[in-house]
Amino acid sequence: MAEYFHINTPLLESVAMSKRLGTTVYMKMENSQPAGSFKIRGIGHLCKQLASKSKGVVCSSGGNAGMAAAYVARKMQMPATIVIPSATPQLVVKRLQDQGANVIMAGKVWDDANAEALRLADREGLTYVPPFDHPLLWEGHASMMSEVASSLGPSAKPGAVLLSVGGGGLLCGVVQGLKDVGWADVPIVAMETVGADCFNAAVNAGKVVTLDDITSEAKCLGAKTVCEKAFEYSQSGDVAIISEVVTDREALLAVQTFLDEERVLVELACGAALAAVYSGVVQRLQTEGRLPAILDSVLLVVCGGSSVDTEQLSLLKDKLQA
Repeated sequence: MAEYFHINTPLLESVAMSKRLGTTVYMKMENSQPAGSFKIRGIGHLCKQLASKSKGVVCSSGGNAGMAAAYVARKMQMPATIVIPSATPQLVVKRLQDQGANVIMAGKVWDDANAEALRLADREGLTYVPPFDHPLLWEGHASMMSEVASSLGPSAKPGAVLLSVGGGGLLCGVVQGLKDVGWADVPIVAMETVGADCFNAAVNAGKVVTLDDITSEAKCLGAKTVCEKAFEYSQSGDVAIISEVVTDREALLAVQTFLDEERVLVELACGAALAAVYSGVVQRLQTEGRLPAILDSVLLVVCGGSSVDTEQLSLLKDKLQA
């Protein structure tokens, strides 16, 4: 069995984005992970610790966490059941089945699918793999920052980190990773789309809140409640976290621009982070004095995504540009 299920992903410089921001933009290409996203880091780490003697795993996910859990289970030669909400694109269902997973549809949003996954874990004695809310996941995701530090060198720390937030697992991992490498003074710009903005809602309310519904097309950002730890980090001041929200259309435009400029297709959820550059969020934060006027460099986490292909992209375009 592999010691790690994830790979050390490329750290690439984006000439086009660097030109836009007037400083070097480094992209951590997590889209090149097996199973297509950063999720494999945390889920591989958790499964190694908790599932090695298990009858199988069950994971609730409309996309990337499910793909990672299915991939890891196949590598560990154990059964995987992935519970998905009804909004999950057919291409994700097929990709999960290609990994050998048993796919069950339950409810309309992730929260419904998660309730069913917990029931199955209990009833059938399976190891429950949470998509974002577990310390072992965050520990696994933190490995990303160690790789960045060893690529750039410890003294060449970025001026800011840009990332997308869904349930908060990536955010917690990056905060932990920044602390691990001694970069706790690097601010994070945490991006969400309108209608999947549970972290922003919590930050604004000063407490964890639950959204009524997920109305964004970025279904992979679709947790109605952010994990407690992510909210705690936003309040603790250990690492400065700036919460920002863009529209689905801005995220889509970012996905298209990224495809044109970098020749890489990512999903709408990842487009939220890209929109920090393409929609001028970083520049606005600099003008407002919330980010330094001169940034040494910027690190963008290209979290990837398995729920997109050209057909899905054109469906989104039709829907959002109507």
